[in-house]
Amino acid sequence: MSAQLPDHQTGAGRQAGKTPTVIRLLVLATFVVILNETVMLNAIPRLMKDLDVTERAAQWVSTAFMLTMAAVIPVTGWFLQRVSTRRAYTIAMSVFLAGTALSAVAPTFAVLLLGRVVQAGGTAVMMPLLMTTLMTVVAEEDRGRVMGNVTLAISVAPAMGPVLSGLVLQVASWRWLFAIVFPIAAGVTWFGLRKLENVGEPQTGSIDWLSVAFAAFGFGGLVFGLSRFDPDNLTSPSLLVAAGVALIAVFVVRQLRLQRTDSPLLDMRVLQSSTYAKGLVLMAVAFLAMLGSMMLLPLYLQKLRGLSPLETGLLVMPGGLAMGVLGPTVGKVFDRFGGRVLVIPGAIGVTLSLAGFTRISMHMPYWQMLALHILLMVSLAAAFTPVFTLSLGALPMNLYSHGSSMLSTLQQVAAAFGTALVVTVMTSRSTSLAKHGTDGVTAMLSGMRWAFAISATLALIVIVMAVLLPNRSATHGHHAPEVAPDLEPARS
Repeated sequence: MSAQLPDHQTGAGRQAGKTPTVIRLLVLATFVVILNETVMLNAIPRLMKDLDVTERAAQWVSTAFMLTMAAVIPVTGWFLQRVSTRRAYTIAMSVFLAGTALSAVAPTFAVLLLGRVVQAGGTAVMMPLLMTTLMTVVAEEDRGRVMGNVTLAISVAPAMGPVLSGLVLQVASWRWLFAIVFPIAAGVTWFGLRKLENVGEPQTGSIDWLSVAFAAFGFGGLVFGLSRFDPDNLTSPSLLVAAGVALIAVFVVRQLRLQRTDSPLLDMRVLQSSTYAKGLVLMAVAFLAMLGSMMLLPLYLQKLRGLSPLETGLLVMPGGLAMGVLGPTVGKVFDRFGGRVLVIPGAIGVTLSLAGFTRISMHMPYWQMLALHILLMVSLAAAFTPVFTLSLGALPMNLYSHGSSMLSTLQQVAAAFGTALVVTVMTSRSTSLAKHGTDGVTAMLSGMRWAFAISATLALIVIVMAVLLPNRSATHGHHAPEVAPDLEPARS
């Protein structure tokens, strides 16, 4: 994937203004697989009843998916350099289909959990594959526009998950959530294999299994520890987080050593690009804020305002749709004017929307909730597309797969950290007030306001990073990459 490509396979050889077929196919497949990350959120009560499990156990259908993503994605940078585009696509979609089929017919909760893990294994490959291929085949002047189309897949899909599950669960079993997806995913896979072309030539090289183990247990342990945070029991999760961080540190040291022989699992030289590093921080904090709000809003709407899961999904759907629909427009603006005109207002919008959510009450009109959520999603759309493009565009071609893998890994960690943070702050505050005689509803509302306030405060970091980002990457206009040639991995 990172070898030198002939002109007809690189951005230089593409017709400006047209999205390559390979990108269209990968966006479609990515939409289908990412949809499944949130499709089970509304099915927890049904699982508890049908498979006779507790609520905490049932939550694992989502937690296990996120854990697997965090453990597998760090390996994709190495993987995508060693296999062809078609093979990576075939493996990813075949694994996803196997997990979907297993989940649909699962006789027990343990089998369902295994199916979700297998599903996530396929999903973990698709996003880095899409990003790496996009950066390789799309011309510099068109990347913003095409990246805007990618935004549609990665933003609308999670927003549609709860809505789709709410509709299905009104009339059918949770098994239909997988039974419906399977033929769609199978059709996408078949169509993709008919039309998909290979991009570049794979490199050769062996895998360092110690690095795989350190990555899996390090990132997986960190996400697991964060997902288990409970104000009443901080010791065990803290130990898991500490162990995860320690293993990640060992993983990083090993990658630095392996870089001397051009065999790292995840190349750390991507961090020597200042633009990429700033974009990484911005994306992590913005993703943390987004996932925190996605966790808090359903709790507020269902537990305090009494809405059904379907009504909740329909209320938050316009924000996700607005984010996706605006993606292509944001991309075109970026191609013409650069990133700062989008990223800075977007960062400010994220902060203002989260600050607005600190005013939630039992009587806040739903239209205000809708307006704040749309502002948040639109602001994130204005930031995500330029930051993805600027960050990866600052890297040389042979580091694209590693850069996209690191971005995707950090998203999973940020998602887990954001969820743990808002739940811990909300629960701690509401528990403290309840002990002093405050009624349950008022205490929970106060806890949610505090959680949104913390998210809004962290979003100030997004504004700082937005101001520090350049208007365009160093490669724009065919200049030299920001990462010096002597820091690039040797080509096989």
